[in-house]
Amino acid sequence: MKKILQIVLLLTVSILASENFKPWKTQIKKLSSFEKYVMIDKGTERAFSGKYVYTKKEGVYVCKLCGKALYHSKDKFVPHCGWPSFDDAIKGAIKETPDKDGFRTEISCANCGAHMGHIFKGEHYTPKNVRHCVNSASLTFKKPSSNTLKKAYFAGGCFWGVEYYLEKLKGVKNVTSGFMGGSVKNPTYHAVSYTNTGHLETVEVIYNPNKISYERLAKMFFEIHDPTQINGQGPDIGSQYLSAIFVQTPKERKTVNKLIKILEKKGLKIATKILKKTPFYSAENYHQNHYRKKGGTPYCHRRVKRF
Repeated sequence: MKKILQIVLLLTVSILASENFKPWKTQIKKLSSFEKYVMIDKGTERAFSGKYVYTKKEGVYVCKLCGKALYHSKDKFVPHCGWPSFDDAIKGAIKETPDKDGFRTEISCANCGAHMGHIFKGEHYTPKNVRHCVNSASLTFKKPSSNTLKKAYFAGGCFWGVEYYLEKLKGVKNVTSGFMGGSVKNPTYHAVSYTNTGHLETVEVIYNPNKISYERLAKMFFEIHDPTQINGQGPDIGSQYLSAIFVQTPKERKTVNKLIKILEKKGLKIATKILKKTPFYSAENYHQNHYRKKGGTPYCHRRVKRF
């Protein structure tokens, strides 16, 4: 009797799954039998067997079934668990559903429902304290193209104010407050503020180069803080508040140098440092979108037209 009940249960699940995936019938036919086992039947690939376990290239991971973008490479890390892991997902791309056993939480593509894996919290691998444990078989990796969003990094005192102004620019998709330039991996705000980690409060700007140029971003950066202050920014004094731009290419460095020369010809003694990009670490969640959540305007940043 127990065996019969198990067979009936499996048939019921299979029928329900078929109904849920009906709109994706054509795409499902293109999957291999193993990919169907993972994505449709909610199976799991063997640890360390997936092609994306150690991938570090820059790009986007999309759902193999529907093609929806799910994860950015910047959120990928290697916890040595045997599966591709991310500490964040693209907003709205992943659906979380508690397993019936009450112990784990399944993650699936919010667009088509394909099974991705499971999410785990409280493991302390990264400051976000979240791990999306995903099957490689559920993903397709896409390298950036010329039309892909780009990143820029600016440090100009308290990251709340820099984030506030830069995220208002048309063509800017997202601004994240965090830390750069130090010697400690995954620093906390407390460590950066009260110990010598060497980090600067920095923002990561994700922007569309077809809508806004790097030069336009850099110009705005020079106008929303005091690039001549050498010991911090406004009332925020300390090495973590110094003015700097972290460049990634010779072209970015050339652009920044050009703008500094323009400002110097206008009589400004620029203290902003031009530094080579180092790993960027996101600050804790409560630091993100501070003024949007709390209201008000920056107390140590204001725009002064300089170009």
